[in-house]
Formats: sequence, C-alpha cells, structure tokens
Amino acid sequence: MVEPVTATTAAHAANPEFPHVLGIISELNAENAFGHFIHQWETAIYTLLVIGFLTFFSWMATRRREMSPGKFQSAVELVVSFIDDFVCSVLGPRGREFTPFIGTLFLYILAMNYLGLIPFFKSPTADFSTTAALAIIVFCYVQFTAFKELGWKGYGDHLMGQPRGVMAMTLIMPIFMFFVHVVSELVRPLSLSLRLRSNVYGDDQILALFASWGLKDGFLWLFPNFIFVLLTSTIQAAVFSILTVVYFSLVMKHDEGHH
Repeated sequence: MVEPVTATTAAHAANPEFPHVLGIISELNAENAFGHFIHQWETAIYTLLVIGFLTFFSWMATRRREMSPGKFQSAVELVVSFIDDFVCSVLGPRGREFTPFIGTLFLYILAMNYLGLIPFFKSPTADFSTTAALAIIVFCYVQFTAFKELGWKGYGDHLMGQPRGVMAMTLIMPIFMFFVHVVSELVRPLSLSLRLRSNVYGDDQILALFASWGLKDGFLWLFPNFIFVLLTSTIQAAVFSILTVVYFSLVMKHDEGHH
C-alpha cells in the first residue's frame, strides 16, 4: 500500500534538513489539524523561544547590578560597550540612542542563527518570513528617522542628491537621482532579508548533507564545517547590524568634523 504524500512530507523531501522537534511532531501528526498547525507555525514558535531566552538572559544580567561586577556582568557589559562604541563611532555621539535597537537586532539574529546549531532545533532565520520581517522593521525605522531628521523637504532634497547651482537648474539630473535613490531604498529590505536567509539556509543544508553521509564518513566533514557555520552565523548577524547602522548614517545630520 502506497502511503499518501502530505504537504509536510513533500516539503521535507524537497528540502532535506536536520530533524527538529517541531518537524518530528508535525510528521507524527501529519494527518490531523494539529500537525498542520505545527508545520505552519514552527518558525514563529522557534522565534518565540529565542525571544523568551533573550528576555530571561536580560533579566539575569540586570537583576543584581553591582559596582564591582562579577564575571557574568562584566561579560555582558563588555558586549554592550563594544556595540555602543561601534554605533557611536559611525553615527557620532547621538548614536547612543540607536544602540538599544542595533544591539537587540544583533543579539536577536545571532541567537536565531545559533539555535539551528543545537540538535533538534531549527534556525528561524532560515525562513524568509523571519528575515523579511526584520528587514521591513529596519526599513520603516530608517525612513522614520529620515523624516524626523531632515523633514519632508530635506529628505526630498536628499533623495535628489542635494542639487545645487547649475545642477539644480536642470531637472533631468535631480529627477534621475531621485528615481535611483527611491529604488535603492526599496531594494534594501529585499537585499537584507535575502542575504541573511540564503546564508543561514545554505549553512543548514550543508550540515544536513554531511550528516546524511553517516557517522564514519560525515563526521570528518561535519565538525570543521560546524565551526565554519558558527563563524558565518556570527558574521551574518554582524553584517545585518552593520548595514543597518550605515543606513541610519546616510539619513542623519552629522556635526562638522565627524566622519
């Protein structure tokens, strides 16, 4: 008797991946509504798991702050200080108001990337819906900051390339620059989301491929590639955050002398 092919099994056959808790549950309940629900919402559930972990981690880090910090508080303060120094080095002294957003973004993406490296779990960032949502949030915040900093006229002038003199008298170049800048602004969420999703998804597929070779043949390739994926997961979280800082820098007013 031939077993019916469900949407869940077809998806796993087309996209082989490490077995994970929610995937196993959805497979065992493929014929009922519960299994379909788990399959549809597995990315959101893993995302909520990461949010819960980061919330608990933040509570642990701040519940007993001391003037003479221990190792845990010192490590957390070092990470926060590093992120703050980087953001302020790009955006200037006013960059500190963006440090909470950039820092949260970096740690959130990093935790989601790392989750897929834990046995029986999956990276939410391997799903385009997660990375697209993050990119849209960044896009909206950058546009809000642009209008807040420059105003409607100032932002329009910025999009036209700030034409002055003869360049302002000819409408062709400002209109062309306006079109180019608008297109580049709209493309950024797509490029941000695709870059992160594609790299994380590709890393997961490579590890799953080596694991499928078995313990004897696959382990020789799996372990060094696990270290490589650990590094690339960190780099991808950093790249997403760095590009976000750059996008903010392009629409903010800077003091003279600050580069």
